Amino acid sequence: MIIKSLELYRIAVELKEPFTTSFGTIWRRETVVVKVVDENGNTGWGEIVSGSGPWYTYETIDTAIHIVKDYIVPMIRGREIDHPKTFCDIVKPIRGHNMAKAGIEMALWDLYAKELNMPLYSVLGGVRSRVECGVSIGIKSSIDELLKAIEYYLDQGYRRVKIKIKPGWDVNVVCRVRREYPNTPLQVDANAAYTLSDYRVFKSLDEYNLEMIEQPLHYDDLVDHAVLQRLIKTPICLDESIKSINDAKSAYKLGSCTIINIKPGRVGGIMESLRIHDFCMTVGIPVWIGGMLETGIGRAFLVALATLPNVKYPNDISASNRYYVEDIVEPPWTLNSDGTITVPTKPGIGVEVLEDRLRKYTVKTIKLIP
Repeated sequence: MIIKSLELYRIAVELKEPFTTSFGTIWRRETVVVKVVDENGNTGWGEIVSGSGPWYTYETIDTAIHIVKDYIVPMIRGREIDHPKTFCDIVKPIRGHNMAKAGIEMALWDLYAKELNMPLYSVLGGVRSRVECGVSIGIKSSIDELLKAIEYYLDQGYRRVKIKIKPGWDVNVVCRVRREYPNTPLQVDANAAYTLSDYRVFKSLDEYNLEMIEQPLHYDDLVDHAVLQRLIKTPICLDESIKSINDAKSAYKLGSCTIINIKPGRVGGIMESLRIHDFCMTVGIPVWIGGMLETGIGRAFLVALATLPNVKYPNDISASNRYYVEDIVEPPWTLNSDGTITVPTKPGIGVEVLEDRLRKYTVKTIKLIP
């Protein structure tokens, strides 16, 4: 395929409620939707999941648009791309900027699957028709408010609860949640808010039968995580520290974690997600698929990846109505009564983008090809 048209839609969608982590609080989600059209008129959709500020990663919406406009587009304009892997090979000289690369690559995967007349999950080697879903709950103003949120989402059917923690909002919170919900699969996510000197916090958390502790230490660390994992019983899951297959291999050899959260935007796209998944399956490290408050477009790729055989835990893939009053895809993503999302079987990502609604939330349209 040759890309005949490439457009970026910078959008801003209000959240149903504020979402707070150790980074801070957001009230609306800004993101970039990618639309590509090939020479046959087929359309592929992707999403660049970087945020408005350099908090989760150094990438921002502005840096991603810059990289796509000034580097990626000149590399791919007029080039024959027979497979998304070809795109990955073309842009390999660009160091980092994984989210910018991933957004374009995702759109090409959608196109590629549509050309094959196959659902994306099948093209990727998926093995299940439904994917298990957990819910991620941000830091609340009180423990009572958190407990009400947990009750609400468990009543909806979510199979696992993940709560955000930070210094001062950790052991006492988990203790109370466990008292109220002794048998609910529970994990915590620190978003790199602690240092190794806080190891006693995590030894205390060993008492509460957590599924895992996600990214407790520095976002770029592997060594201290290996030390911490030897000090505690609870499995450590790495998120921000795993930006590539090389990081996954290093984490395995160092013993930095026993579980990995794969976010396709963080690692550079679907191809790198597949490499990490396959490596982890070979060495016995289970994985799950994490989310970045994606719209229904980005969520489609998470669902497809969650069908892979080494995905062993419920994923951070919630229904459209978890964060947004309305989504920009049809049908919206919905949660089944058993806490799963049904994998679509239509070609490509399996949902239709509502372009009128997309334009409703568009702050800026950037036409890069032709």
